[in-house]
Amino acid sequence: MSPYKTSLAAGSALFALLGFSQAAHAQAFYLQEQSARGAGRAFSGEAADTGSASIWWNPAAIGGLEDGDATISASVILPRGEVVDSGTLIVRPGQPAAPIGGNGVTRNPINNGVLPSGAIAIPITNRIAFGVSVTSPFSFTTDYPADSWARYSADKTRLRTIDIQPTVAIAPTDWLRLGIGLNVEYTEASLGNALPNLAATLPDGHQELKGHGWDTGWSAGAQVHTGPITLGLSYKSSIEHNLTGDLAITGLVGPLATSNLQLSNVSARFFTPSQAIGAVRFAATNKLTLNAQVIRYGWDKFDAIRLGVPLNTAIPENYRTSWSYAGGLDYAVSPKLTVRAGVQRALTPTQDGERDARVPDSDRWNFGLGGSYAASRKLAFDLAANYVTFADAPIDRVTAAYAGTAAQTPILTNGELRNASAVVLTAGARLKF
Repeated sequence: MSPYKTSLAAGSALFALLGFSQAAHAQAFYLQEQSARGAGRAFSGEAADTGSASIWWNPAAIGGLEDGDATISASVILPRGEVVDSGTLIVRPGQPAAPIGGNGVTRNPINNGVLPSGAIAIPITNRIAFGVSVTSPFSFTTDYPADSWARYSADKTRLRTIDIQPTVAIAPTDWLRLGIGLNVEYTEASLGNALPNLAATLPDGHQELKGHGWDTGWSAGAQVHTGPITLGLSYKSSIEHNLTGDLAITGLVGPLATSNLQLSNVSARFFTPSQAIGAVRFAATNKLTLNAQVIRYGWDKFDAIRLGVPLNTAIPENYRTSWSYAGGLDYAVSPKLTVRAGVQRALTPTQDGERDARVPDSDRWNFGLGGSYAASRKLAFDLAANYVTFADAPIDRVTAAYAGTAAQTPILTNGELRNASAVVLTAGARLKF
């Protein structure tokens, strides 16, 4: 491959990878719906609760189990919102800046989705337990129309992760629980976007990057049980993801035609964030339990996406450390029925000046209601509903197709995320055996 062609491919691939993530429900492209019980109180006390339903947030949650414990849940995520053009310009080589053209309003670009999760824990002795959770913490699908004003940033994007977390927990004393887990994650991604030809009268080209890979991280935590208060502290490591896949560029004409290509074994490397979690549960009465949880997300690790051979380049992402804060309650209406409610405030890791249409993320409020019904001493069913409101936010990241070449074509993005919200409906069951 010629140096010029390699340069064009690198610029195109970087353009495709801009904003690898997408707004989901918790923060950026992180999904927190790993428990129907937790969803009902807006995830306000998970690191301090017990049983397999809390194993994702704190491996110590299964320490000291007396019975086998299993949980399964599924969340239906229904996002809504508009990604609106406010005057985006394209600057083709040798030509004045011109409007980007296309449909200026894209409604509901994030697809509806179903997120399943489950976990099981088994006591080995009265002090030691082993468990496994299976979740999908980083997943989304977006679909912009071919004529969208955002087409040069994104058209179709799909990310799926499967996290398998084997866990060991111990109860060295009656009041202390400790746990550690290994997070094994499989990641699969498909990213596509249009590419501008050098004349506005020509149809767009297209590129698609696909990749997958297996990577590992770890989780560790502790719980202190003292009287009516349970404290939980845990840490989930950042995971370095290494994907290998294929890049296809098609539909370029004229001087750009030599950049149509098929590349195999293209590598991409990026980090998903760490989580430092602190939670408390307080049994205020024999019926009422109050919950609170704070999470620090190490999104600053998602500073760049690095492409390896044969492209050997990187693009800055410049995410920042962010936080979420949640409070909620559980109220036992009867021995069989428990109701829950909670509210969560989550701050976006994306920054003004760095946000593009592939990542229309913003600060949000999450309001949760839910409940559990104990069908028997061993079987309980959980239901929850969450309503998430997103702040309006600018989409203002300047990008360029064919960056660093004579064909460099800047896209002066000027848009906005408006009227965004999501409804999340979750159902699950918990079984002791």
